[in-house]
Amino acid sequence: MKYIFTTLLVALILTAQLGYSQKSGVDKVEFFKDETSLKVTIESYWTKVFNQKNKEGRIFSARFITKINDTLNVNELVKLTVRGHFRRDYCFIPPLKLGFFKTDDSKMHSLKSIKMVSACRPNSNYEQFLLMEFLTYKIYNLLTDKSLRVRLLDVNYKDSNDNKNNIVAPAFFIEDIKDMAKRNKCIEWKKGKLNIESTNRKQMDLVTIFEYMIGNTDWSVSGNHNILLVQSKEDTTSIPFAVGYDFDFSGLVNTDYATPDPMLNTERVQERVYRGFARTMEELNETLEIFKQQKDKIYALINNFEPLTPRNKKGMISYLDEFYKIINNPKDVKYSFIEKARIE
Repeated sequence: MKYIFTTLLVALILTAQLGYSQKSGVDKVEFFKDETSLKVTIESYWTKVFNQKNKEGRIFSARFITKINDTLNVNELVKLTVRGHFRRDYCFIPPLKLGFFKTDDSKMHSLKSIKMVSACRPNSNYEQFLLMEFLTYKIYNLLTDKSLRVRLLDVNYKDSNDNKNNIVAPAFFIEDIKDMAKRNKCIEWKKGKLNIESTNRKQMDLVTIFEYMIGNTDWSVSGNHNILLVQSKEDTTSIPFAVGYDFDFSGLVNTDYATPDPMLNTERVQERVYRGFARTMEELNETLEIFKQQKDKIYALINNFEPLTPRNKKGMISYLDEFYKIINNPKDVKYSFIEKARIE
């Protein structure tokens, strides 16, 4: 009798939990903590979307279908908008933004409007570029919580007019800036542009060295380019923190379309350029220690990532080896981050 009662009680609890999950939908914090790749189908008139991707302001209807944690069935309408600049023009599959509607039946409405980075073109080379950029975000997450989280997707782009020519390719969602700020007890900075030295000094050091580590020069604080700013929610007079994003032009990813900035006098994107200002050796060593402590985790992240080919794993590790060789030599640290630092 006691066994039957216990069994019924457990069944009631599980049913209640499942009912709550179905009703409440996705927890956006837990959603980005999940390390598994999410299989999704996005059904739309994709031929129309691709043909009209350069028409600013166009909104397309779509249906988003997936199953989360083997229990939460999702099948709901979303609105699609095309975003981005270079990739919008160059890529066959442009970067997108998905807008989830808040309805009684919606499971995804907590994500509101979310950015999705797609494989630029439906072939293996561009899928690998996408996966390497995804890993670059994950490396950044290991170094600081003030970074955007990402969730890997396996997307079936199902055309409403043509079921025979569906595209299947990896993609990833990027956490919204407001959600990242909230995790860090911050709010989004909306008080205008700043120069690099007007941001939190310690965090800016980490960002500039991270960008150097991955060989990325495609960012600017004053130009408001691929840098977000957040500020302490408790002290609205405090100096804001910088957060980098968009790493497809980095040497670590090394896409075939990435070109170096002509102003930097480099021949290829894999040539590292430190774009921060000079710091003392004490400041540099404090920041570099973070990178040294996370080295094993960074390398394990790459080596254990099954979707990436052995060749690209080796290439990423080799490129990072060069960085770690530099930061483990005091003379190279002084040369790279003090003598070669920007002066204006």
